[in-house]
Amino acid sequence: MELRLPHNWQPRDYQRPLWDYLERGGKRAIMIAHRRWGKDDLILHRTACAAFERPASYWHMLPLQTQARKAIWTAINPHTGKRRIDEAFPSELRENTNEQEMFIRFKNGSTWQLIGSDSYNSLVGAGVAGVTFSEFALANPSAWGYIRPMLEENNGWATFITTPRGKNHAHAMYEMALKNPAWFSAISSIEDTGALTPEQVEESIAEYTAMYGEDIGRAQFEQEYLCSFNAAILGAFYAREMTAVRNEGRIDATLEAISAPVHRAWDIGVRDDTSIWWFQVVGGQVYVLDCYSTNGVGVDHYAEIIEQRAAENGWRHGTDFVPHDAKVKEWGTGRTRIETMLSFGLNPEVVPQAGLLDSINATRRTIPRCVFHARCETGISALEQYRREWDDEKKVFKANPLHDFSSHYADAFRYMALAWRTIRPVIDNKPVIQGWQPAMMRRPVAKDRIKI
Repeated sequence: MELRLPHNWQPRDYQRPLWDYLERGGKRAIMIAHRRWGKDDLILHRTACAAFERPASYWHMLPLQTQARKAIWTAINPHTGKRRIDEAFPSELRENTNEQEMFIRFKNGSTWQLIGSDSYNSLVGAGVAGVTFSEFALANPSAWGYIRPMLEENNGWATFITTPRGKNHAHAMYEMALKNPAWFSAISSIEDTGALTPEQVEESIAEYTAMYGEDIGRAQFEQEYLCSFNAAILGAFYAREMTAVRNEGRIDATLEAISAPVHRAWDIGVRDDTSIWWFQVVGGQVYVLDCYSTNGVGVDHYAEIIEQRAAENGWRHGTDFVPHDAKVKEWGTGRTRIETMLSFGLNPEVVPQAGLLDSINATRRTIPRCVFHARCETGISALEQYRREWDDEKKVFKANPLHDFSSHYADAFRYMALAWRTIRPVIDNKPVIQGWQPAMMRRPVAKDRIKI
């Protein structure tokens, strides 16, 4: 079947480098681009081509499944009055469309579906050949770890498109891609594209300033339109504390547990994720050694993971700190979660009880004492993104946290913050971080670069 770009669509000049890279068969790309750059539109049209070049399954992932419907499936192009998916995937190319599942089957056998990173581990993709991670900076980074083996098996491609959200996992991926010649990596701000007129720029700054105030408003404009990684995530509970973790070099790939028990803090989910942090209390510091989160499995799975971590790292088992609801009997078993954990050789202990705000404050006081192993990057990103929910109608933050992947890691960390002071500290005479210097003595970080 001869394929032409739908409705004579053509990439804009500044979109060409990414388009050409994917058209030539590039497999890995990360594009950090400003609002209104056209990131999703470009990928949707490129996926339409890919679906007819290679019959297979293709996914377009947003952070939340509910966002996917609003941002892509039902979204209207204001310039044409047509749905974005109808422009990218015209009806004459389709065999059928499932509105409920946001799924399209094409006449050549390819399929395309909108999905959310909040349900990544329910995906089955034996034939997936292309995945787009839209707004990756707000997505669950574990989704990439889950999907990557599928793509490698199928020689498929993955594209990550996003605006910055602080120096989290998206920033780390961009930094990695800069050093890897197999990747496409670029930052594209309005200064690079000229997509906004000076009048539109001033209007946008005025809107952000009116909504958030002068300082935060300008920082948010720089994040959204100048692609700055330095603005904190709006509403983040631990923005200041986690910024200090990165600036002070308290993420250390050489951090090792000392010869003492390694404890674990749990957030036990029923329908949601169960998350675990591994840690030690060493002098006045907390060594945060690892983290893990998944769902849809029983306590036996987590017990197995804990044994694996212990065997791989030579860790001695410590205490499993769990929330108060672990004492509740589960329907159908007649046993509490604590009893179930004991049956698998774990050592549960209920953390001191505290309200949400008190435990958040305890976490704020704990993070400055923490040194994280680099393997905790997913959990670190979660702590950076743990934030208040935004009320779009009232234009204010709600008191309650947004419920997404970050909340499970953050809840488990809150229980650690309530538990660690009850543990008798041990002493380590070795320096925690080799060559570490206070932030004021560190050299300034080089300006972000572009590599195409």
